[in-house]
Amino acid sequence: MTSPPTASSSFDVIVIGAGAAGLFAAIHAGRAGARVLALDGAKTLGAKILVAGGGRCNVTHHAVDEKAYAGSSPNAIKNVLRRFGVAETVKFFEAYGVELKREDTGKLFPTTDDAHTILDALLQAARDAGVEIRHPQRVTSITRDAGDTGGGFTVAGESWGALHAKRVILATGGKALPKSGSDGAGYEFARALGHTVTDHVFPALVPLILPGTNPLRALSGLTLPATLSLRSSTGKVLREFTNSLLCTHFGLSGPCALDISRYWRAALIEDAGAGLFANFIADEREDTLDAKILASRAANPLGFLREHVPERLARALCEIAAVDPAAILRQLTREQRKALARAACALPLHVEGDRGFTYAEVTMGGVPLAEVKLDTMESRVCPGLHLAGEILDVDGRIGGFNFQWAWASGFIAGGAAASGHAEP
Repeated sequence: MTSPPTASSSFDVIVIGAGAAGLFAAIHAGRAGARVLALDGAKTLGAKILVAGGGRCNVTHHAVDEKAYAGSSPNAIKNVLRRFGVAETVKFFEAYGVELKREDTGKLFPTTDDAHTILDALLQAARDAGVEIRHPQRVTSITRDAGDTGGGFTVAGESWGALHAKRVILATGGKALPKSGSDGAGYEFARALGHTVTDHVFPALVPLILPGTNPLRALSGLTLPATLSLRSSTGKVLREFTNSLLCTHFGLSGPCALDISRYWRAALIEDAGAGLFANFIADEREDTLDAKILASRAANPLGFLREHVPERLARALCEIAAVDPAAILRQLTREQRKALARAACALPLHVEGDRGFTYAEVTMGGVPLAEVKLDTMESRVCPGLHLAGEILDVDGRIGGFNFQWAWASGFIAGGAAASGHAEP
């Protein structure tokens, strides 16, 4: 619910967006002694937090470094992450009675397996820090106050008037999951205050769509470990992920597909001939699998493939390779063996697209980190403005990395905005 209104319309810090990064920034600004207001246009606070990790909220990963991220330069990302790391995240939530557990994947979840545990802790921390939260209260404009060299701002909305702040923290998110309130408005605020936004803003960590005739679409619900490889038009491997892959009625999902989705999109921008290939049999390649087919004592192609993959997939691979699943294995021609090995270990996927921002977990693109002072997350072009979270050109792999970016960037922005200190 919206916090009770106060008589004053002036604050030390106004935070635009009360998601993960915004709440964390508001908390640390409040802890530093600032009078803080957080505004959010959504009816339900923390919608992304509540749906993350299947409703369990993957708070962070046990090992976080810049290699798990894309977008801005790795060194810039590293400089932000080192200011507030995994140990600090665990300690923060422990202080509010939230115990985290590490799963086999390295992901850290609350032991309650309930994302509300995380959101409740953040809201309690905000209350303890004296943060006022108002929602749904959508911001429509942010302007620098005329003649104010100290970084004063007017924050306005169509239905609730105007507020004043010495400093503003922009933590509106990107465009992923727009029903949560992340509809791209933050980019317009940033542009209006002098910032640029990357030429390309696309969904990331998003399911991929295969052609309607692709046999994999008939395997909806099938999950298995697989490797997805992104190759250039010349055949060079650009990126590769091995993880759980989920076949769906529209194409591919699961960690493996989500992780590679942004790299697939980025590659297409530069190279229209780039494409994705699937390997469904770990540690095998086309040539090694071809040799195993030759040496196998299995009666037929289906029997051979069933030794490596689920039967439903084995039948689909036979269909893709145009090989009779009941044929005598040792009588396959060289071309048939190679077609079978290619389908199993280097299957071209011919991805048609992705499911868009509605189903994306994060946004690729945003305000470049080069336009922000990394020690304070303060704008280099608009003094008094700080930026945190997904609005910046940083996106991480699945597994809690994007939350860790929110915690780290929010921590820096909040503390710096409260103190008013900036890099010379």
